[in-house]
Amino acid sequence: MQDVKYLMRDHYLRYASYVILDRAIPHIIDGLKPVQRRILHTLYKMHDGKFHKVANAVGQTMAYHPHGDAPINEALVNLANKGFLLDCQGNFGNLFTGDSAAAARYIETRLSQFAKETLFNPQLTTFIPSYDGRNSEPVTFPAKIPLLLMQGAEGIAVGMSTRIFPHNFVELIEAEIAILEGKSYRVMPDFYTGGIADCSEYNKGRGKIRLRAKIEIKDPKTIVIRETCYGTTTEALIGSIEEAAKKGKIKIDSIHDYTAEKVEIEIKLPRGQYAEEIIDHLYAYTDCEVSLNSQMTVIRDGKPCETDVDEILQYHVELLQGYHKAELDIEEKEALAAIFDKTLEQVFIENRLYKNIEELESYDEVYAVLDKSFKPYLKILERAPLKEDYERLLSIPIRRIGRFDIEKNQADIKVLEEKIQKTRGHLKRIKEYTIAYLQALIKKYGDDFPRRTRIKRMEEVDKRAIETKEVAVGFDAKTGYVGIKVESKKSITCTNFDKLLILYKSGNYKVISIPEKQYIGQEKDDILHVGVADKETVFSVCYKETGSGLFFAKRFIVKQFILDKVYRFLEDGVKLHYITTGADKKLLVHLVPKPKQKMSVQEFDFAKVLIKSVQSKGVRVASRPVMEVKEL
Repeated sequence: MQDVKYLMRDHYLRYASYVILDRAIPHIIDGLKPVQRRILHTLYKMHDGKFHKVANAVGQTMAYHPHGDAPINEALVNLANKGFLLDCQGNFGNLFTGDSAAAARYIETRLSQFAKETLFNPQLTTFIPSYDGRNSEPVTFPAKIPLLLMQGAEGIAVGMSTRIFPHNFVELIEAEIAILEGKSYRVMPDFYTGGIADCSEYNKGRGKIRLRAKIEIKDPKTIVIRETCYGTTTEALIGSIEEAAKKGKIKIDSIHDYTAEKVEIEIKLPRGQYAEEIIDHLYAYTDCEVSLNSQMTVIRDGKPCETDVDEILQYHVELLQGYHKAELDIEEKEALAAIFDKTLEQVFIENRLYKNIEELESYDEVYAVLDKSFKPYLKILERAPLKEDYERLLSIPIRRIGRFDIEKNQADIKVLEEKIQKTRGHLKRIKEYTIAYLQALIKKYGDDFPRRTRIKRMEEVDKRAIETKEVAVGFDAKTGYVGIKVESKKSITCTNFDKLLILYKSGNYKVISIPEKQYIGQEKDDILHVGVADKETVFSVCYKETGSGLFFAKRFIVKQFILDKVYRFLEDGVKLHYITTGADKKLLVHLVPKPKQKMSVQEFDFAKVLIKSVQSKGVRVASRPVMEVKEL
């Protein structure tokens, strides 16, 4: 009996491979996932120039896709909204607002002319049996456009994901022309939602971009958002603005969504707020600016791999030249076959070879006589006739034989010969032929796909800078309260990002955030210092050891701390005698008098003391016992 863990491993690997190859990751050749390819194949088979009910298209696609109608319908709507391959009729949803499409029975679709011209060629398509073996489906389409980069792709598989941004059609085709001509090129994402993109870190699709909504100032008190960021709906954007307003990051009076075919979100500002000042806040705290990461994972040669924009374009250019060569080869063979057929038919009718077989009764005799009759004409034929050719000659009606126009037949052959010469010329110059084809695509379809997203280098919004405000913090020594709502004769000027440092006579200190109103203790009892914790202020202190009676001095800066945690700047068992933040301070030290010692007073200069950590021990103020110290 097989071990369960090996069984599970085998099944999981099969599942993972299936999700990666057949569901979530697009193919590098045509840029499609299997469900998208099956939808397009179905619509190609159904195509008659008229619109088809989406419900009908979904139902017929189920013959190829074994996962029910819901994912097919969702994939078809998404494909239609990308705007390249399908013509739509009805409500297919709103990409700006996030509104869903109408039911499949109410909306209609068909292949676009662009899709028919650039995506399909059954002669170049490899087919495999469908999941139940009843039908055949394409492995990939011979796409003559870099569809993977044009419409982008997103998907999550087992252990990997892909996120390929859409790019501009004209720019991609121009890039392929540049590759063929050996010139440099540069392509950047282009989103259907528009916006402004900073692609300085895009790195050919291996990096990220910053995307901003397009914001207009209607008047000093009114802002209008005209374009949103890719992947963000107007509902989500408005929600982010309202959330920022609740947190106090921005102030708005009202917000209205007038979005229909185009985005229009109007923001009214309250008294004291102006449009020019609020735009940076919108970029910093709302979905008016987003950062998007690109991850180009594709299926290539039956395996998932990571790639970039340049590799995809180079690969597609090689494929495109191969497709054109194959099509020209087919055209040449078809023209040669047509010449052979017309020449054979002319020889048969012009030389009345049909007279030789009028009295024959068996097919074997007919074939033998025709073989003998055509021998003198083999020099003007491309090859010797086969039984299939004789069958076609025998099926020619008598009326057509009687009306056969030799001159017209010769003219048709001449046209075919000229076509062959032209085709062979294209085959010799396949690069130039491919360039001409791409240029024709731009001329025909370029105006249908203009660039929507504007590329611009953007400065990073400094959230701290736009939030920094000067505040006045008061400290009432009588009540022991500190804060921005505390009135006092002398206030501390700082910013809303600063912290307050509080030193106590006991030798303790702590750092707190700037409060509205908080009790910290009264000055007459314990408070020594209340100021900004700027990590630069130098404190000079002098203290006495109660045990030995010796005086010490030290200098320190409070650089490291955890908010609201109590620390000590003095050792236990000492008494503080002097503290200052002033520079170049000196002390007058009164020494204990001793017999035969005349000097009883000396100076002590704090400038000679090194600045050390808060916890460091001070240096002795004097070598003799000290009575007291005073500031000079």
